[in-house]
Amino acid sequence: MKDNIIPAVRLTLFCALFFSGVYTLSIYGIAQLTPNNGNGEVVMADGKKQHINVAQNFSSDKYFWPRPSAVAYNAAGSGGSNKGISNPEYLAVVKGRIDTFLLKNPGIKASEIPSELVTASGSGIDPDISLQGAKIQVKRIANARKISEQTISQLIKKNTTQPLLGVLGTEKINVLQLNIALDQLQ
Repeated sequence: MKDNIIPAVRLTLFCALFFSGVYTLSIYGIAQLTPNNGNGEVVMADGKKQHINVAQNFSSDKYFWPRPSAVAYNAAGSGGSNKGISNPEYLAVVKGRIDTFLLKNPGIKASEIPSELVTASGSGIDPDISLQGAKIQVKRIANARKISEQTISQLIKKNTTQPLLGVLGTEKINVLQLNIALDQLQ
């Protein structure tokens, strides 16, 4: 028994020191080499600090809507709902989101809605939507703001992030940046 306990205690102490000290300081040091020292990208909007890398809740008709959040857009408690696609409660939530989207965006069919606009991401705080997710909202925003659809489409194009090296990932749009740009139009 003594032959097992002493190595186990040593391993436990080594892991505690390594993972709470050496590893943590290594990751912190690497973060200091990144833009904004690992604190994420921060912008000022409406006199408040906003983090570009965390989804914000926009529900007004005059803004682009982000992905729904399973954690009420709380970055401290990020996570998904963990409900499968056959779960009746989950299906009811998604159906409710589809119905709301169709009500606020007349003339659009349910089959045209990108899935990211009615389903939460795994983290629950994904700040980006697809190009299709932005384009499908143009008419609603143009009507609410009384500006041309072409102006909003140009803003989408200007705020679209291309895939890394042109092939890694997909085109995406940060909803907070796009909505800040919308507010700066007027």
